Amino acid sequence: MSDVKKMGVIGAGQMGGGIAQIAAVAGIDVVVFDAHAPALEKCTKTHQKLLARAVEKGRMEQSDCDAALARITYSPKWDDLANVDWAIEAVVEDATVKAEIFSKLATTLTNPNAVLATNTSSISITQIAAAADVAKPGTSSRVIGMHFFFPVPVMKLVEIIKGLQTDDAVVARTAALAERMGKTPLTANDRAGFVSNRVLMPMLNEAFYALMEGVAEPEAIDGIMKLGCNFPMGPLRLADFIGLDTCAHIMDVLAEGLNADRYRPCPLLRQLVAAGRLGNKTGHGVFDYTT
Repeated sequence: MSDVKKMGVIGAGQMGGGIAQIAAVAGIDVVVFDAHAPALEKCTKTHQKLLARAVEKGRMEQSDCDAALARITYSPKWDDLANVDWAIEAVVEDATVKAEIFSKLATTLTNPNAVLATNTSSISITQIAAAADVAKPGTSSRVIGMHFFFPVPVMKLVEIIKGLQTDDAVVARTAALAERMGKTPLTANDRAGFVSNRVLMPMLNEAFYALMEGVAEPEAIDGIMKLGCNFPMGPLRLADFIGLDTCAHIMDVLAEGLNADRYRPCPLLRQLVAAGRLGNKTGHGVFDYTT
């Protein structure tokens, strides 16, 4: 059983909000931190809406819904994270931003046993841990990757990544916490992209090459992969769902981290990103979602 009583979630976006929600449902007090007030307001409304819907559909009792919401506090104040015993960072997939956050976490958290987890989907845990260690020597042993998948309340996997310095006991605690939150923890080594994105992104990239080279139309590419490979969603629509900019960034991380140009984004993918066609979040990516 996990020993976590109070969790801090850094980032009130879709991933951070989802992590906070399942932690609260699991009986953990949660502080959601975000410097942007509108993000906190949106996160609050999303939690209320999703948990109310769970009650309506009979998946949760009203009393459990009320208790979960009562466990979550929303704050723009960094110091409100000081006394958490578990922190999960879920912000933009940028190594520099994450390094800054972990440097700050290392000097902010007062519990010497607090775990510093990152929801990164591709960036080196060892690199992130090193930034924490510079700020406060010895912290790197408590830094770990805890990669959730979107949408967090639905997807069962948590990919756990141990950095070079991560203590084995922290790995065990992370697995226990994932299970407490209703997830299946599976471990991967600290290599760029870990397992999920190292396998997924080249497939998505190849779908863009097939589109760029005129092998088939987008609907046919997705349909063939859905019906022929039994995928629940075609690769091009999945890329839109993830965000084309996010996909391109992860591919660049893979190319740099593995020193292999075969992971570089397809020129068509880069072109769509440059045009601002990022997928679902902008209403237009490979597919048009405005009509």
